Formats: sequence, C-alpha cells, structure tokens
Amino acid sequence: MVQLGWKAGPEHYPPAELLDYAVAAEEAGFDSIDVSDHFHPWSEAGQACFTWTWLGAVAAKTSRIQLGTGLTCPILRYHPSVVAQAAATLSCLAPGRTYLGVGTGEALNEYSAVGFWPSYRERQARLAEAIALMRALFTGEPVTHGGEFYQTRKARLYTPPAGMIPIYVSSLVPNSATFAGDHGDGLLTVGGKGPEVYRRMIELFDEGSGGSVGKKGATRPKMIELGVAYAADRDEAIAARRKFWAGAMVPALYSEKIYTPKMSEQNGEVVGADTIAKLACISNDPDEQVAFAKKHIELGFDHIIFHSAGPDQRAFLEGFGRDVLPQIRRVARKTEAA
Repeated sequence: MVQLGWKAGPEHYPPAELLDYAVAAEEAGFDSIDVSDHFHPWSEAGQACFTWTWLGAVAAKTSRIQLGTGLTCPILRYHPSVVAQAAATLSCLAPGRTYLGVGTGEALNEYSAVGFWPSYRERQARLAEAIALMRALFTGEPVTHGGEFYQTRKARLYTPPAGMIPIYVSSLVPNSATFAGDHGDGLLTVGGKGPEVYRRMIELFDEGSGGSVGKKGATRPKMIELGVAYAADRDEAIAARRKFWAGAMVPALYSEKIYTPKMSEQNGEVVGADTIAKLACISNDPDEQVAFAKKHIELGFDHIIFHSAGPDQRAFLEGFGRDVLPQIRRVARKTEAA
C-alpha cells in the first residue's frame, strides 16, 4: 500500500511551530512525517533545531503517524551508537511507527560541526560500518565492535527499540543505489530527475543483497521526496521555496565543502523560478498534484513524501489532505490492482 507523508523542515520553521504542523499533518490524514536532521539550515533566514528532541515531542503529541529522519548522517557529527540510542528511544515513544533514514551527509552539517570532511568513498565506507553497528545495537545485546572507523566496548542499549527499526538508505544517483540495496531495508531519494534515472536507480537497488533481514527485490519500500506547493499564488510559493531551499537544489552542495548557510545561499543563486517550477509541482489544481504523484508511483515508489516550502504550511496540510491525498490513494489502489 502506498504511504503518503509530509516533509517537516526544521531548516525553515522554529521547533514549536513545526510541532503544531506535525499534529496538523496527522489530523489531515498524512501517513508519515519525514524530518531533516541538520546542524545548519540551507539559508541564513532559516532555523536548525535538534531533530531528535523534536521527534520526541512529536511522538508524545501524535498516535498514528509514522516518524523518521530524512535523513540522519550517522558517521561524523554523531557516533552511530548515539544514533542507535536515539532511534531506539523514539521507537519506545512511538512503537511500530519509527524508521531511520541515513546517508553520507553534507559538509553544511558535518564539516561545520566537527571540522572534518573525508572523501565520498570513505564516508560511504563509514556509513556501511555504522549501519551494521546500529543494527547490532538494536538487538539489545552487548556489542564490542572493533571496526575501521568505530569502536565500542560491551555497548548495550538498555532501552532497546520496541520493534524492528527499518533503515532507509539514501541514493541521489543510480551509482549509489547498489550500495543502498546492499545495506538498506528501504530506498530514500528525492524528486526532480527524469524517469530513466529512477528506473535505473530502482533496478540497481533491487539487485542489492538486502538489508537487515536479507530481503531483496521489489518487496522493499522505496521512498521519494517530492517538492510541491498547493497554493493560489504561484509566485509567492516559488519565492518561499527559493528563499529557504535553493541551496539544496544544486548538486555541488552534496559534494563540495560548502559548510555555512551563506555559502549554501551563494550556491543556490543560480536557481531561478523556472527551475523551481520544473523540479516541483506548483499548482492549486488537485488533478495536477495527483498526476505528479501518480507518475512516481508508476515508476515504483510506494512511499511519497510531499515537501511544501510554504508560504502557508497549515493551509497546505489541510487543503492537500482534504483535496489531494484521497485522490492519490484511489489512483494508487488502481495501480496496485492492475
């Protein structure tokens, strides 16, 4: 069954306001909340609360909606044992509705905090080791780990998770999808690319050796974050996305040592309104929003995260939940039955 989620942006909103929106997302009928885990925002105008504290508050104020990070980098700013403890605690507060999204991170959040930014190849190797260590800790058994990058000595989560925590591994290009398929219980990516890119990405992910229980093939979930705006004023919606998120739309942000919000802003100066309109679905027509989601469902994605950058987040949650989500679910059921 297709899951429809909302992207919570702590890079954009202060934590108390974002918490209110999380409650509204559950009331509006969203299935999940996917939240960034950043040390810095994408622009000087933004915010940057501590995601794990915020998730605990959301768990206490909701009862149904799935909660997870999109994504956490468990290799530099955090030791993987700390991420394992945080995720396990969230699982106890939100049993049966916790997942963990992980990736190799950005200098904006890692180099800025620890002054260290190794090559992508090393970061990927660190991530593989971190995932294995976190899974070992999730068992609640003592773990002595002597790896290439991390060590523990009889480390044990005395508050283990309430159940299995699926780990979604990020892939932004097909070349990293095999890694995600080898180590992930699910795939996490972002929209804005052509269908042939996603077909190849999913193909390579499905060929991977499997996540924590060795699952392979098309049975593992595949999550994609899509930029949307469901608002009457198109120009205002595009301006809001550009103000807070333009830096994230340029690939150099993920490969180069861009480590301050000001540098991220400068990186995003090349992003114009036409580019944003092309990458996201900016429309107050429910049929256009449904068609946008449908084409990604037909590609093979079964967990869609909708990211609205404003300008009115509450209006988006209520309107999208009322007008769009039910239609997408009807379309998804027909697709699954075909």
